Amino acid sequence: MTTTSRAATSPIDGYLAELDRALVGRRGAKADLLAEARDGLRDAAEAYREGGWSEAEAQRRAVADFGHVREVAGDYQAELSMHNGVRTLWLLVLGVPAMQASWELARIFTYGSWSRLTTPNPGWYPYVTQLTHTALYAVPVLGLLALLSTRLLSRRFDGVRTAGICRVLGAIAVGLNLFSILLLIGATGIVDAARLFLSGPCGLLMVSWVVLSFRLVVLARRSWGRCATIVA
Repeated sequence: MTTTSRAATSPIDGYLAELDRALVGRRGAKADLLAEARDGLRDAAEAYREGGWSEAEAQRRAVADFGHVREVAGDYQAELSMHNGVRTLWLLVLGVPAMQASWELARIFTYGSWSRLTTPNPGWYPYVTQLTHTALYAVPVLGLLALLSTRLLSRRFDGVRTAGICRVLGAIAVGLNLFSILLLIGATGIVDAARLFLSGPCGLLMVSWVVLSFRLVVLARRSWGRCATIVA
């Protein structure tokens, strides 16, 4: 048996391979966590070797001290899920205001003043638009609050608890964005469906906004759903 073959089947390599299979997330972030685990295991094994243990026994003891794969994977998966959740929150914080501003600019330059509308607004419609606009302005604020909470709480609590708090705040922001845009589209469609497509750019941006909103939901479910499984 060659040195390479022995290294490939060493206790540390076997442990890391099992940990790798247990984790789900972006390749780069997962590689960083595995590298961190590898360094810790090697340092522990080196300490045992200096104490007189053989290479194989030193690695076995280092692996035993590190903890069961399932327990370690729980903490690491929470960190991965939180990392993915943070990326989703940044997309929410930057994407929703960008869509709002882009649509409004497209409306101004490709359609013009709202006074051009020919259909009257029913009495309930201004309340709906005010509600949805307020909610959409609140979405990036909630996203920023979730990001700030994640940063501050990560210094005080473990990754599982911090990821759970991030998940709750992020889910509220993502859900509020989707609810608001669908409510606005539904109400506008009842009043005058043509308003949804005031111009070609406005229509394209509206469709893009809806796609972004559903994409945010999918990303949130992927990241925070894994975290919820860990917390449970």
